[in-house]
Amino acid sequence: MSRKEETKVYQLEDLSSLVENVPEKLQDAVTQIHYGILCHEAYNNCSYVWSKDDFELGTPLGKGKFGRVYIAREKKTKFLVAMKILFKSELVKGRVEKQVLRELEIQSRLKHPNILRLFNWFYDDRKIYIALELASEGELYRHLKASPHGRFNERRAAKYTYQVADALHYCHLNNVIHRDLKPENLLLTGDDNIKLADFGWSAHTLSNKRKTMCGTLDYLPPEMVESKSYDDTVDQWCLGVLCYEFLVGSPPFESEDSEKTYAKIRRIEVHYPRYVTQGARDLISKLLKPNGLRISLREVMVHPWIKENKKKQLDETFTAV
Repeated sequence: MSRKEETKVYQLEDLSSLVENVPEKLQDAVTQIHYGILCHEAYNNCSYVWSKDDFELGTPLGKGKFGRVYIAREKKTKFLVAMKILFKSELVKGRVEKQVLRELEIQSRLKHPNILRLFNWFYDDRKIYIALELASEGELYRHLKASPHGRFNERRAAKYTYQVADALHYCHLNNVIHRDLKPENLLLTGDDNIKLADFGWSAHTLSNKRKTMCGTLDYLPPEMVESKSYDDTVDQWCLGVLCYEFLVGSPPFESEDSEKTYAKIRRIEVHYPRYVTQGARDLISKLLKPNGLRISLREVMVHPWIKENKKKQLDETFTAV
């Protein structure tokens, strides 16, 4: 990665400073976790060899094509993670070994508040174990479908759009293109914040030019549909589709068959329901543009519609207090 972050090494005498901003009722529990981490043999020790015996597996959280995800607890610190377990035989059968290794390499280096952390990974003869940050509320897609009318209100949509834009901006600064943005690849934390996940189709590229067609049909940008080379602004296009789906409940180019979807994407044929406000339409329309004309992710984060709804949410928070 181009931007390397220094990791501070804490000592036991730093315990009080580590929990000073933690609510008083949680300080004892958080102090115990930090103490366990600082005393663990693996802390600041790159030669420590992790194994499945370091963890206790709990409730299943989900099932994918190549493996399962469980809630897991590290035995000494009691720290909770989401443990993704992949079966090597299934990876070989699906010919995705290189894709998985690329995903591990990229995600393990990304450290951002709105990107799901990959803490560590290890393997045995049959399986690969990936210890991931636990996002307790699960897939955002489930929350979208459970919302009134199957869509988010403007404040919630604007908040999530801002957080995804911030995460993607960080990725791009580190020469990473995500390439598979959609509600199913976003997770939600217990305090209602986004975690960008699933870097299976992501690419780390210094040239910023790619040709591989990948991602999800309804989110493909015109340059991919037309088999042209593309750059990291494919993520801006996907963000526009995502924002639309947040507000409407379905992606803008969804059709009965793939050929009709491709045709709509080529024409950038977008129809807005009456309830979508002018501010939201303005942002989405500036993202769903031909390659080279899309606004930057920084411009997304300071767009008037985003700023207006962030202010409303802040005002609501202070009113509630």
